[in-house]
Amino acid sequence: MKVIKFGGSSLASGTQLEKVFEIVISDPERKVVVVSAPGKRYPDDTKVTDLLIECANKHLENKEPKEEFEALIERYTAIADELGLPAEIIAEIKTDFSNRLNADKSNPDRFMDLVKASGEDNNAKLVAAFFRKKGIDASYVDPKEAGLYVSDEPGNAQVLPESYELLFKLHERPGILVFPGFFGYSKEGEVFTFSRSGSDITGSILANALKADLYENFTDVDAVYAVNPSLIARPKEIKELTFREMRELSYAGFSVLHDEALVPAFRAGIPVHIKNTNNPQAHGTKIVAERDNTNGPVIGVASDEGFCSIYVSKYLMNREIGFGRKLLSILEDLGLSYEHTPSGIDDLSVILRENQLNAEKEAEIIRRIKYELHADEVKIVHSLALIMVVGEGMRHNIGTMARASKALAKAEVNIEMINQGSSEVSMMFGVKEVDELRAVKAIYEEFFAAVPV
Repeated sequence: MKVIKFGGSSLASGTQLEKVFEIVISDPERKVVVVSAPGKRYPDDTKVTDLLIECANKHLENKEPKEEFEALIERYTAIADELGLPAEIIAEIKTDFSNRLNADKSNPDRFMDLVKASGEDNNAKLVAAFFRKKGIDASYVDPKEAGLYVSDEPGNAQVLPESYELLFKLHERPGILVFPGFFGYSKEGEVFTFSRSGSDITGSILANALKADLYENFTDVDAVYAVNPSLIARPKEIKELTFREMRELSYAGFSVLHDEALVPAFRAGIPVHIKNTNNPQAHGTKIVAERDNTNGPVIGVASDEGFCSIYVSKYLMNREIGFGRKLLSILEDLGLSYEHTPSGIDDLSVILRENQLNAEKEAEIIRRIKYELHADEVKIVHSLALIMVVGEGMRHNIGTMARASKALAKAEVNIEMINQGSSEVSMMFGVKEVDELRAVKAIYEEFFAAVPV
């Protein structure tokens, strides 16, 4: 059995749904279809989820979202008309939207989740109706009835362990099952949504629960690339990578599939195949537990900006018991989370997202570290970018760090910080944000320019 998930761009119009239908029926192993809400039809279009958020916000402000509501209904009506579906479906969707918008608003976060989830829920009903019109035995699955129970955390729901056993019973249902992504139900029967990429999470949960052979995730790109295509023209496609490699790359900005969405599939050892709805013949990228390291030490290069570094120096720091703990407790007291702590014998840096800081917090950090830890020097360096160089093959290749450092030196990029994970699957370079593009290009060219595509 295969669980197959389609993103918003794959479901944005009737034309796209025709493609989805052909993909699903082309493989009899595709039994469970997870759907997102309709996405953008063109660059300046508005996603259905964004329209729902606007509607909910206006209701919370006691305003009438007439324009946004009409736009919502128009989106589903246009799809239904393209596919020749009966008007009753749109009437049902309209009633559902109205009921949700007029629900209890005493808890704004819960109200927002209830409204947001309607995009996927109603789209699943529409997709199931379309499949039936095409002569296929297909049915909409209500997540509550199926047993997808989650914690009562608005916008960050976590699947409850008992859900997996309940969802396994979907095996008993005939035909193709169309399941709405993005949300589940609390034990009290209230709707709660997952975090970003929520429909990907739903697909991964179902793949785990149903013990699927494969979780297929259809989007609008042919594959995961070795580097961001907006930075490097025609980058190398990655045909296969491990869950661990995907996790490292996701951290630094790879956005094809959010790392949190992989967790249920990873735990069950189910491979994930990323494919393109608009080009289903393309090989795509498969994410697996283990792979053969036959394509060199590096599989991908990613980057992200918006970081800063708190640099602390103190003579004989390495002999002082508890220094690191005391430093991190100061950050904890100020409500700051950190990303990395590269260190030397007498110095330590703490890398964190700089949007957590303001002038007042910076002054307090410096004051407390100097006063409480008696540091010789404390300084905060802003506007850093982190470059992640990732590959399972690093563990078996000598000189990868030297090659990357030499490439940066040749590009005249000053390295502010170097850190290598203990798993030896990734290494990280901190550079100034103004040097980010040059740094990524230099490293990509070092490891991929001479590799045949």
